[in-house]
Amino acid sequence: MTGFVEKPEPAQVPDLVHLHTGKVRDLYRNQDGDLVMVASDRMSAYDWVLPTEIPDKGRILTRLSLWWFEQLADLLPNHVLGTDVPAGAPADWEGRTTICRSLRMVPVECVARGYLAGSGLAEYEESRTVCGLALPDGLVNGSELPGSIFTPATKAAVGEHDENVAYEEVAREVGPETAAELRQATLAAYDRARDIARERGIILADTKFEFGWDQGGNAAGDEPVLTLADEVLTPDSSRFWPADQWQPGRSQPSFDKQYVRDWLTSPESGWDRASEQPPPALPAEVVEATRARYIEAYERLTGVPWS
Repeated sequence: MTGFVEKPEPAQVPDLVHLHTGKVRDLYRNQDGDLVMVASDRMSAYDWVLPTEIPDKGRILTRLSLWWFEQLADLLPNHVLGTDVPAGAPADWEGRTTICRSLRMVPVECVARGYLAGSGLAEYEESRTVCGLALPDGLVNGSELPGSIFTPATKAAVGEHDENVAYEEVAREVGPETAAELRQATLAAYDRARDIARERGIILADTKFEFGWDQGGNAAGDEPVLTLADEVLTPDSSRFWPADQWQPGRSQPSFDKQYVRDWLTSPESGWDRASEQPPPALPAEVVEATRARYIEAYERLTGVPWS
């Protein structure tokens, strides 16, 4: 059993229709047919949406995503139309709201890896592969790969776990041309972001992107455009490691939710991950330490103080 410990009720906003409550984001549609995406402070771990929020997390994710969309704008179009809060929306939506083009989403989590960690490490230790891609012997936890690789996954519903799949399965699902375009776009975006992060003393170990097809204002018969969507290169969707503490052969210090995961699986939490019981509330010190890591990631990447 997984999912929401306490599922929130969507806000009722004039002229907006609620479409979906995700792990972190709430999705609405406005009268123009555009999507209104609102990033909450919710935290998810081990396929649970926890009962404790991390203050400012949604604003950090929104602001960092907008910054990254700008860094990648010459490589890939994105879905962002604006950030104005709709009339009648809760005041708390300020800084959390992105108005987006409505896209026909591709049902694939487009993951790029430059380092060995997480589910990629687990597969490598069993078969010396990641998503069916053969890798050299001798790699360990945190090793840099010979080159960046595309390791897609299925897109899971809330409470379910994304599953890594082979490239050939993606090609069967979406067609070989689309699969090739997804791989090229994913690796181009990852390589650009990895180099930007490295200049700021941060290793981008891996990340996931989501894409959709934008027909936009194209004339009838025009080909739709593959467009970058959702969040991009945040601590929720990426592994960021401090470069000066990188040491292959162990788990790396990180700027993401690992602090939360570590506490949940510690004796202090009293939670059995294998049970059907929901995870407990997070203590104040874990909340504050997690918030500080998200803020540090934002400030180091953008060079702008958080306020």
